[in-house]
Amino acid sequence: MDHEALTLEMRGLREQVAGITDTALAAADGLLIAADTADSIDPEGLAALAAAGVGLARRTAAATDRGTLRRTVTYGSHGCAAFYAVGDAALMVVLGDEGIDVDHLHRATRQALHRIDLILTEKAPEKAPEGV
Repeated sequence: MDHEALTLEMRGLREQVAGITDTALAAADGLLIAADTADSIDPEGLAALAAAGVGLARRTAAATDRGTLRRTVTYGSHGCAAFYAVGDAALMVVLGDEGIDVDHLHRATRQALHRIDLILTEKAPEKAPEGV
């Protein structure tokens, strides 16, 4: 697995979307894969919490016949935490300040998530499907 390529994707997303403060990538079981976080953030703890939250969201989507989980967002008084499914085996966490444009974030993550999935599965790059 190319950790440098993963970190570059996360940093590229941060450069694309104003308001992103931290990013992390975790396996579905909560183990940290890569992180671009401030010193005040515990990336291993963030990965574990994100996996638990995404696991619950996936089960909720399935139980309510809403299809495959794409993302979930938690809003707090100082910003938000967006959790994105990366295939079936991983997830990405994006933390944003209170000024982040979440709709822009969702649009910007589509291609990055596709490329991250390709890196994780070590597939040759291809164009992301529309509407992902």
